[in-house]
Amino acid sequence: MPAEPPNSIRTLDQLALRGRDNDPALVLREGILSYKDLRDRVAALAGWLQAQVKPQGERVATWAAKGELTCLMPLAAARAGLVHVPINPLLKRAQVGHILADSGAQLLIANEARLATLSSGDIPQSCILADEKAVLFAKGQAIRVTTAPGEPGDLAAILYTSGSTGLPKGVMLSHANMWLGAQSVAQYLGLAADDRALAVLPLSFDYGQNQLLSHWYAGASVVPLDFLTPRDVAKSVARYCVTTLAAVPPLWVQLIELNWPAEAVAPLRRLTNSGGSLTIDLVRSLRTLFPQAKLFPMYGLTEAFRSTYLDPALVDDHPTSIGTAIPYAEVLVINDSGDVAEIGEEGELVHCGPLVAQGYWQDPQRTAERFRQAPSASQYGGIAVWSGDRVRRDSQGLLSFVGRRDAMIKSAGNRVSPQEVEEAALATGLVAEAVALGIKDKRLGHAVHLVVRPRTESSHAKEELPRILMKELPNFMQPKEIHWRSVLPLSPNGKIDRAALAEELTA
Repeated sequence: MPAEPPNSIRTLDQLALRGRDNDPALVLREGILSYKDLRDRVAALAGWLQAQVKPQGERVATWAAKGELTCLMPLAAARAGLVHVPINPLLKRAQVGHILADSGAQLLIANEARLATLSSGDIPQSCILADEKAVLFAKGQAIRVTTAPGEPGDLAAILYTSGSTGLPKGVMLSHANMWLGAQSVAQYLGLAADDRALAVLPLSFDYGQNQLLSHWYAGASVVPLDFLTPRDVAKSVARYCVTTLAAVPPLWVQLIELNWPAEAVAPLRRLTNSGGSLTIDLVRSLRTLFPQAKLFPMYGLTEAFRSTYLDPALVDDHPTSIGTAIPYAEVLVINDSGDVAEIGEEGELVHCGPLVAQGYWQDPQRTAERFRQAPSASQYGGIAVWSGDRVRRDSQGLLSFVGRRDAMIKSAGNRVSPQEVEEAALATGLVAEAVALGIKDKRLGHAVHLVVRPRTESSHAKEELPRILMKELPNFMQPKEIHWRSVLPLSPNGKIDRAALAEELTA
């Protein structure tokens, strides 16, 4: 039976109540905010927000770099009874215009340069624009918050997916979703008040935002960082004595290529990964480079926050597993007949329980496709997230990722897993990154194309890779063409942008 959620769930703005007054909460370039400072400034910002946007439940958007404003907004909007819509600062005017229109945001906070890129058609008629410098100044003028406390089930945030297929869709998260997510992660990571996270991931990303919330739940501190190069990350770990570092696979690949000084390795207690699977080589490299740090491979999706994590004690023996359900989540593997899959049988990962989001904002059709009744075997029941991801469970209960149903390449009547092709390429040791795509082909339906970034530039690798793949993969999985790149494009969330690669190959 999955763990029952506690009775002490509160609204999101109360997360910061757990820290002691003088303990550090937020480490900024301008100085350190204690928990007392954090609570005072959240209250002041909430009052300012409420003065700008009157009705409770309205949406307020931020389109800004990491800093005091973007870190305080999740709590301040909640305190004001408003719904926060964080927009990734890497997005451009077209994507921002869509998010503003779709969410019906009544307020957009951004810097002057970003606001200047928007045309009148990008801004809804009812949306107020505010320069973040003016907002930061206004926080010093504390305004009393007048709204009544909200309920845990109230909407707290709308997080927009990166939109790799179609327009971005807004995932609706309640206070309870985010509170329990923070508590769950703080629990299984073993966070304590003396921990410090380096927040390198976008705060518009649920994984990035949870770095803030889980550490604040534990009374720990956070260092927000917008880095220019991977070396900036290593320097900041050393400078701020960071104990928790979270990243996605493309960033880990760059980080392990650095020469980490001892003072940057020493403080790290834990490494966490989500947003894509770790390869065996990457796991081994991380374990060698940071032997004292616990490695937490994790799997999640915005619609259910997070589903699984792998106990660090099992990483060396099961490097490709995504583990078991996190606290307050129930994860089922359902086969194509609608039954719970047998050991070793492939099925769809279905996420049940109180971490399941409230659906997609103003999109009942896509909500009905992904958010459906939980399988009869569920202990929680209710609405579940049918992920579309294919997994297998072994005899120890550990899950392994197979691939996405909609990402499977159908070639000459065969189903080809992109991940299997990618893993075979990475296992050669000749390439640092690999992406397998299905490109339309008159004879095959879809042909396998492999895009790779070599470890070193050499004709040797270009000759050896296809030869080794011919030995390791069956004929129907062989790439029709291998494309060599010095850099692979990244999405705004730091993942390899498969859609951009596919568009490039089909242009």
